[in-house]
Amino acid sequence: MESVQAIKQRFGIIGNDPSLNRAIEKAIQVAPTDISVLVTGESGVGKESIPKIIHQLSHRKHGKYIAVNCGAIPEGTIDSELFGHEKGSFTGATQTRSGYFEVADGGTIFLDEVGELPLTTQVRLLRVLENGEFIKVGSSKVQKTNVRIVAATNVNMFEAIKKEKFREDLYYRLSTVEIHLPPLRDRKEDIHLLFRKFASDFALKYKMPTIKLTDDAVHLLLKHRWSGNIRQLRNVAEQISVLEQNRNINAATLQEYLPSGSSNLPAVISTTKSESDFSSEREILYKVLFDMKSDLNDLKKLTMELMKSGNVSEVQKQNEGLIQKIYGDDEEDATVEDLEVLSIPEKSSSEPNYQEAEEIPDKYHFAEEIEEEETLSLHDKELELIKKSLERHNGKRKLAAQELGISERTLYRKIKQFDL
Repeated sequence: MESVQAIKQRFGIIGNDPSLNRAIEKAIQVAPTDISVLVTGESGVGKESIPKIIHQLSHRKHGKYIAVNCGAIPEGTIDSELFGHEKGSFTGATQTRSGYFEVADGGTIFLDEVGELPLTTQVRLLRVLENGEFIKVGSSKVQKTNVRIVAATNVNMFEAIKKEKFREDLYYRLSTVEIHLPPLRDRKEDIHLLFRKFASDFALKYKMPTIKLTDDAVHLLLKHRWSGNIRQLRNVAEQISVLEQNRNINAATLQEYLPSGSSNLPAVISTTKSESDFSSEREILYKVLFDMKSDLNDLKKLTMELMKSGNVSEVQKQNEGLIQKIYGDDEEDATVEDLEVLSIPEKSSSEPNYQEAEEIPDKYHFAEEIEEEETLSLHDKELELIKKSLERHNGKRKLAAQELGISERTLYRKIKQFDL
C-alpha cells in the first residue's frame, strides 16, 4: 500500500494538514473495495482528487473512469446521459445511445454535485446501487452494469433530506464511507505553500519571474477567509503573476486582488423572512389602499362638479390638474366620453369594503368619506336631471344627451339603469 506522501506527490496534492492527510488515508483504505464513497466539502477544496485516487488504487484502474457534473446537465436530459436512450424515445433521439453506466461497465463513475440530481433520477440511481440494474429511456429491457460509484457534494445533505430534495435511502447507499475535505481557512499552514506552488507554475507557464510575497503580504494571505478555497487562491495567484510588473508583492498590492469588505468571520445568512420584512410589506399595502381611497375621493369631487354645472368644457378647464392626475400623461385632453365614466353608480354589495381591513394603523386612516346622505342626494339629483331633460325634449335622447353633456350611449345606459 502506498504512503500518504507518495500519493500526494503522484496526484499533485499540496499540503500537510492533518485533516487532509486523514482524508487521503481513508481514500487509500477504501480503494481496494467496491463500496460507495461520498466526498463532502465546500466548493473549490479539490474533491475531484479523491475519486481519482480511489480509481487508480483499485482493481478497476484499467477500466474506464468517467466524471459527471450532475449540476451542469439539464434535468430533461440527465437520465439519457446517465442511462442512455432508445431510438425515437423522445424528440431528437435519432439513434440509440449508450449512457455512462453502460460505457463505464467495469470501471468507476464519479458523480460530482450529486446533490443536484432530480428526484426521478435519484430513484434510478438507487436501483443501480442496490442491484446494478438500469433501464434506458424509452426501453423496457433491464440491463446490468458493474460500476463503482464515487459521489461528491458541497450541499448539506441532511438539510436537503429535510427539505425533501434528496432521498434519505440514496444518501445512506452513497455514503457507505464518507470522506470530508476541510476548507482552506482551516488549513492555515498550507495556504502560503499552495500560493508558492501556483506562483511557480504560472511563472513557468507565462515565462516570467516568479512572484514573491513580503511578510505583511503573507500575514494578509493567511488572515483572508478564502470562501472560494483553493480555486480562489489559484485565481488570485494567476492574476498577480500576469498583471504585476514588480515581482515582490506587498500587502497593499495583494489587497487589491482580494474581495473588498472580506472578513475572517463566518457569514450568517438568514433564510427566513424577518418580522420587519412582513411589517414593511403591510405598510406598503396600507399606503396603496390609502392612495386608492384618495383617488376615489378626487373622482367623486370631479363627478359632483360635472353634475352640478352640466358644462364639461368648464369642468375640464377648472380641474385640469385633477383630470391630468386621473388620466395620466398619455391623455392630455379628457373628452366627454372620458368624463362620462365619472358618474357614481349605485353601491354594489360585491364591492370590497376597505374600511373593514383588520388593524389598519392610525396613521393610515382614510380621509373622511362623503356622507351616505350626500351620496344618495347626488344619485337623486342625477336621476332628476335626466328626467327633466327627457321631458323637455319629449323623450328625444339625442337632444337630452347634448343638453346633459354626455353621449347618447351613456344616456341610454342611465335610462336602463334607473328603469325610466
